[in-house]
Amino acid sequence: MRSEQVEIFSDQTNAAVMRHPGRRFPGLLIQGDTLAGLCRIADEACREVGRGAPGFAEVNEIRNALRGLLDHYKRTLDEHGMPLPFSE
Repeated sequence: MRSEQVEIFSDQTNAAVMRHPGRRFPGLLIQGDTLAGLCRIADEACREVGRGAPGFAEVNEIRNALRGLLDHYKRTLDEHGMPLPFSE
C-alpha cells in the first residue's frame, strides 16, 4: 500500500469523484458494500431475463464486469488483511 494525494472534485457519499495522480480524467469511487449490492442486483436481473432471452447477453456482460471489479476489491482487501464491509 502507498499514500498519494488525489484531487477530490466531489465527496458525495457513495459517489466521490476524484482524479488519481497521472490520470487525465477523474474517476468515481464506489464503496465496496455498494459494489456488492450492484452485483446482487445484476445477478437478479440475469435471473429475471433468463439465459437465452433477448437482452440476456448485455445484462450478463454488465454482471460479469461488476463481478470482476468486486473480485479485485475482495482480493485486495484480503491481501491487506482487511475484512469485507459486507457479508457474502
